[in-house]
Amino acid sequence: MTTNGRYPEDAQGTEQTVPEENSKSADALPGTADKQNSTGRNEANEELFAGFWMRFWAYLTDLIILFSLNGLLLSPFYFTGEGEIWGFITLYAVFNAVITYGYFVLMTKFYGQTLGKMIFGLRVIRVNREKLKWSDIIFREIVLRFAYRSLVITNLAYIVVAFTPQKAGIHDMIADTRVIHTRK
Repeated sequence: MTTNGRYPEDAQGTEQTVPEENSKSADALPGTADKQNSTGRNEANEELFAGFWMRFWAYLTDLIILFSLNGLLLSPFYFTGEGEIWGFITLYAVFNAVITYGYFVLMTKFYGQTLGKMIFGLRVIRVNREKLKWSDIIFREIVLRFAYRSLVITNLAYIVVAFTPQKAGIHDMIADTRVIHTRK
């Protein structure tokens, strides 16, 4: 940042600074213009990306909602004996998976956020800011979520969100999506 005499002094009598012309924020999304406030800081990325804890609490809220929804919709299966349909897979497990994955896919596709993300003011976007495609969502919410749940140790991959500049998880990087704050 350099001082530039073209800008008037602010109320405290100090000159304002502007970024170098060729510098771009490392955590800026491709295709987005940087907006600068009066101090020259980048407003577009000030609190744009949702971090690990916000995403964790939103996901936990989604799990509570899904647990309640599955309890209401699938409680009749408790009285049917939960018969096996393919070896060890029960009808209850199949319906539970359909409701769970359907919830994440449909909410993300039509609203860009699940109920948990709505409560915490988060939204899923594509890196290039285009509208989310079915392929993005199915890959992110079904394929990669299933891969995370395949082994207990793979759940630790979510911690990557805490250490990347754009707060992107491995599933975000592969699917070219990010989770952002909708409120400032």
